[in-house]
Amino acid sequence: MTEGTTINAHLTPLPDKVGVDGLEDKWRAVWDEDGTYQFRNTRDRKAVYSIDTPPPTVSGSLHVGHVFSYTHTDVIARFKRMQGYDVFYPMGWDDNGLPTERRVQNYYGVRVDTSMPYDPDFKPPFEGTDGKKIDAKDQVPVSRQNFIELCEKLTAQDEKLFEALWRRLGLSVDWSQTYHTIGEHPRRVAQKAFLRNLARGEAYQQDAPGLWDVTFQTAVAQAELESREYPGFYHKVAFRFEDGTPIYIETTRPELLAACTSLIAHPDDERYKPYFGQEVYSPLFHVKVPILAHPAAEMDKGAGIAMCCTFGDVTDVQWWRELKLPTRSIIQRNGRIVMDTPEWIDDEAGRAVFAETAGKTTFSARKLIVDKLRESGDLDGEPTPTKRMTNFYEKGDKPLEIVTSRQWYLKNGGTDKALNAELIERGKELEFHPDFMRVRYENWVNGLNGDWLISRQRFFGVPFPLWYPLDEAGEPDYANPIVPAEDLLPIDPTIDVPAGYTADQRDVPGGFTAENDIMDTWATSSLTPQIVTHWAEPDEESRALFNATFPMDLRPQGQDIIRTWLFSTVDRAHLENGCLPWAHAALSGWILDPDHKKMSKSKGNVVVPNEPIEKFGADAVRYWSANARLGLDATYDEGQMKIGRRLAIKLLNATKFALAIGREDENHHVGEAAVASWNPADVTEPLDRAAMAKLALVVTQATEALNAYEHSKALEVIESFFWQFCDDYIELVKNRAYGTADEQGNAPSETAVKSARTALGLGLDAFARLLAPYLPYASEEVWSWMHEGEGSVHRAAWPTAEPYAQAATGVSPEVLAWAGRAVEQLRKIKSEAKVSMKTPILSVALSAAREGVDAIKSSMGDIAQAGRVIGRFDLVEKHAEEAAAADAAATTDADAAGSAAEALVAIESSELGEPPAKKPKA
Repeated sequence: MTEGTTINAHLTPLPDKVGVDGLEDKWRAVWDEDGTYQFRNTRDRKAVYSIDTPPPTVSGSLHVGHVFSYTHTDVIARFKRMQGYDVFYPMGWDDNGLPTERRVQNYYGVRVDTSMPYDPDFKPPFEGTDGKKIDAKDQVPVSRQNFIELCEKLTAQDEKLFEALWRRLGLSVDWSQTYHTIGEHPRRVAQKAFLRNLARGEAYQQDAPGLWDVTFQTAVAQAELESREYPGFYHKVAFRFEDGTPIYIETTRPELLAACTSLIAHPDDERYKPYFGQEVYSPLFHVKVPILAHPAAEMDKGAGIAMCCTFGDVTDVQWWRELKLPTRSIIQRNGRIVMDTPEWIDDEAGRAVFAETAGKTTFSARKLIVDKLRESGDLDGEPTPTKRMTNFYEKGDKPLEIVTSRQWYLKNGGTDKALNAELIERGKELEFHPDFMRVRYENWVNGLNGDWLISRQRFFGVPFPLWYPLDEAGEPDYANPIVPAEDLLPIDPTIDVPAGYTADQRDVPGGFTAENDIMDTWATSSLTPQIVTHWAEPDEESRALFNATFPMDLRPQGQDIIRTWLFSTVDRAHLENGCLPWAHAALSGWILDPDHKKMSKSKGNVVVPNEPIEKFGADAVRYWSANARLGLDATYDEGQMKIGRRLAIKLLNATKFALAIGREDENHHVGEAAVASWNPADVTEPLDRAAMAKLALVVTQATEALNAYEHSKALEVIESFFWQFCDDYIELVKNRAYGTADEQGNAPSETAVKSARTALGLGLDAFARLLAPYLPYASEEVWSWMHEGEGSVHRAAWPTAEPYAQAATGVSPEVLAWAGRAVEQLRKIKSEAKVSMKTPILSVALSAAREGVDAIKSSMGDIAQAGRVIGRFDLVEKHAEEAAAADAAATTDADAAGSAAEALVAIESSELGEPPAKKPKA
């Protein structure tokens, strides 16, 4: 395309009409056929830019918030590709997890029954239920394997729709580099990483109290918690000393009285110091419990003394662990009270009360216990309403319970201070964009109170690759799991048989049993850098890919999953690879609806992205997305999309206009294909040089902004000058570019004509490339008019400032601004007289601030032609006082765009000629 700094353009015949409609289908097909965005398998790590793209959860449909964040990533990917990097930009689909299972249950009307055998001929009762939830009692039970097959079938359908949307949006993803978090390769990576964590002692299993969702019947990790306000009641309840003297506690969970292990107050609380070490009896159940001291007790909350139950909340767990209290669990995994009366209740009346609560939900048991407390006289007054912050699973509808179960954990610094410090340091190495997001990472790591619970009691996910030997009584030996060799992965222990055993030894004494739990979906997603770069694969091709792409360059993601996805990925790479998984993290904000509320499916305020794309076009939707800064929320704004559409159309029209100059025949048809040579040395006129000087500045500023991941700042700089270039520069030079003589019959010189045409060509060639990351379709279209047969604009070199600065030697970019202000004032004369802009000005005198006089004088010929000044044209310098006032006016925000021109350049006198006669209608 270039020889030195000369741009050699191969011009195509231009279309009669231009518009954005139809461009998406046209260019998407070309990009696919040409492999425009394919990774070229560069093996030099310094020449590769790799992106750890978020795999969207495949659970129905995307919303416009996804378009927002993925556009930010795509702008950077396109920019880096134009900078000469071989961009590794894969796309994944997060198939497994609770959202997928819920969708499958509702879509097909099924639920898992692990006791059922696999039915190869199973047909689901439904094929889509329009999103309606089907009650569990109405869902058809199926085997685990049948259910997994339905999950795989539905996610495959959803992924096709997702990919079609991403393609239409113009994401420059390499579609040959896709993966599924439940696919064979990701399963192998996840299982391999787990086995290595296990071998190093970083993964372990433990019977321990943990957060449990009674609806989904699964354990929940700390990172998945959501604190919500929940209504309840305070109950003032009497525990009694041996002589019957009461000591009152206040509780919102009286149904847990049977699980009480102690009463606890702060060691400095003078009210309770005399009682520490003494014992009291619990109401109704008459169980003796000690009064203990612990600094986690809150003196100013309720009565200042609390009952510790196993387990009502996470503080109970802390007290239980640190004070070595007995375990008295009464809540089952289904959220109901246990059926058998606990052995620690030996009072006959207490056992009778408990028998009445057995099997009830916590809500029903609470009501019964409160009634019994009233009858016994141990309830002081009536319950008082309160609202408290309660832990929920982020996808759940009911408060979490704490139950004891055997689970798998992965070390993440929650119980290991040394690892915690190392992960804090990793965060300091990472470049956060914007940087203020760093504190969220550090706060999360500093606030961890336990290791990462990675096991889930679900079905569609990556299985733990383990079995357990069974003793002669049929009991599993959990301390000595059977692990497979890495070269056998991936495996499903519920189907595959461990080495040294036969299938008929499954679940029989002396044989083996499978680990039935699956990995948390984040335990797979946290390995996306390792998955996409083919970590630890044995073949030479995979090793070469890994060395060329890992550690990766960029992780783009939402700010709300710093604690889950970002942190967990850092943890896994630190443990396995001893480094960060990527150098940069770009954090997007949320999309707000027009009422400034966060968009979410649960609120019903989501916009489906197909709608605005259909209405305004992909370039317009991308423009709206790219206007938002990283880390900040943005409002869904169709007004900005309209501006984006106008910008794309203006790029098409301005480019067509400039390329048509000198190529039109007498019937105003654009001529045949031609070759144009745009050499910066041919830019000789001050106004043209000023435009090039401004362009050099814009290229520098936009490049710096994009290198700093400030895509919105770069767009603002590019767009601002583009409109100035179109509205001021093109209008000022179009007559000269055409070679049109002025009113006195003086034609511009060939040098002046060539200067204008060269500046126009250089400018619009640059804008096609500068706007390409934002408006890929319109940019590709105009590029094809200028560079037929030279490939895609998205593989073209990103502009550098040097050739434009070379063309601008000795001229300030402010010359263009001053000329624009002068033309604006000439237009104002006609606007106020309410006459056509084609009306000639017979004479005019302008005054300008001192620093603008020379600039305007250097462009008087172009200004006169643009304003149709056919007679006397005088320019005088403003007095010093006026110039000072003009400077002040130009720097204020009030009416800045209009007042600045009027303050700096003003009309002293003018005389208009006759407006041109209107042409008769045909």
